Amino acid sequence: MTTKAKLDWRGRRLDVEVGPVAHGGHCVARYEGRVVFVRHALPGERVIVQVTEDKGGSFCRGDAVEIITASPDRVEPPCPLAAPGSCGGCDWQHASGEAQRQLKASVVAEHLAKATGTDVPVVVEELTGGLLEWRTRIRMAVDRDGIPGFRAHRSHTVVPVGHCPITVPGLVESVAGQEFKPGSELEMVRDGAGRINVRQVSKPSPGYGRRRSPITRAYLTGDGSASEFAAGRHWDFDAYNFWQIHPAAADTLAGVVAEWAEASPGACAWDLYSGVGLFASVLAEQVGSSGLVWAVEYIQAASDATRMLSDLTQVKVLALPVEGALERDKLEGPDPEVVVLDPPRTGAGHEVVDQIAARRPARVIYVACDPAALGRDVARFLQHGYRLELVRAFDAFPMTHHVEAVALLTPGA
Repeated sequence: MTTKAKLDWRGRRLDVEVGPVAHGGHCVARYEGRVVFVRHALPGERVIVQVTEDKGGSFCRGDAVEIITASPDRVEPPCPLAAPGSCGGCDWQHASGEAQRQLKASVVAEHLAKATGTDVPVVVEELTGGLLEWRTRIRMAVDRDGIPGFRAHRSHTVVPVGHCPITVPGLVESVAGQEFKPGSELEMVRDGAGRINVRQVSKPSPGYGRRRSPITRAYLTGDGSASEFAAGRHWDFDAYNFWQIHPAAADTLAGVVAEWAEASPGACAWDLYSGVGLFASVLAEQVGSSGLVWAVEYIQAASDATRMLSDLTQVKVLALPVEGALERDKLEGPDPEVVVLDPPRTGAGHEVVDQIAARRPARVIYVACDPAALGRDVARFLQHGYRLELVRAFDAFPMTHHVEAVALLTPGA
């Protein structure tokens, strides 16, 4: 009996025709019957791919290291580190802005088509500000020499960075030239008032006891507070609580929620994964003082939401995980007319979707930063008799493969 040798193409260079985009910042090519996920390429190009990762299965991964036939959408990356083997923070610097949005639209449409069984037209809308100098929140890794940078793609290797063209001016530069604890990370925020906060996060070495606190934080710059303005309100909160990364995203998404929610005066509405309460404030305005809005969030943001929404007596903030709040029936009052949910990148999941659908809200507004998770959860809603009414998508993360999408679901006939 012979054992089939395990394939390992690492280091090989393959001449391939690049096919369609796939979720994750790469395109699909094929070579000798195997799928090759190619970064730094565009659909329709002919390139030389150097294989960087191969586990011997039906696919491998690689970088386009030579462009034989270029796409008309190809442009010169504005950052020299947006290249094979270097910084992994950006995926599409080599594509025009319009091409980037078309690629992202294709990915969102593909996952929604899988969920619904029908073609779902998707247009990714451009936000104000352009492709550069938009990112207000970043995490930098610190290498063994104490120098901060960003990790290479699918790697623990730290690429030292003193300037980042997609980050708001002054943020990366505030730590450039300094040394920090090797192996730590820097969490960095510049708020709407231009104030910069930096804290150092140190994780334990392998083998650290699980019963003891595994993370320490040291505040290096700023007082730990942030100020923003969105949905007609000023927000002052812990700088490291969740807030949209793109300066225009929070107000844009709040506008979509306001348009689609149509909550009736006196009605009940839920804002799940509510953060500091942005969408809860929009819902509160619609239901009025005789209505009820539940804002559910299981982090420090809940206390910030309680404080900042104290003038809206119709809002009740619950500091619990969404899953626990729904399972334990903690959201007292009538069934919600509207549910807004903005889960983390992993999505809401079947249990949360099942609990929401069981209350039969007239409208569900799902805000998602991951097309695959959105598709899975939309499919679950459809199993409960809901239908996908509307979709809007926004380029809230230019130069990267990430995209923000909003879906409106309503009960079927």
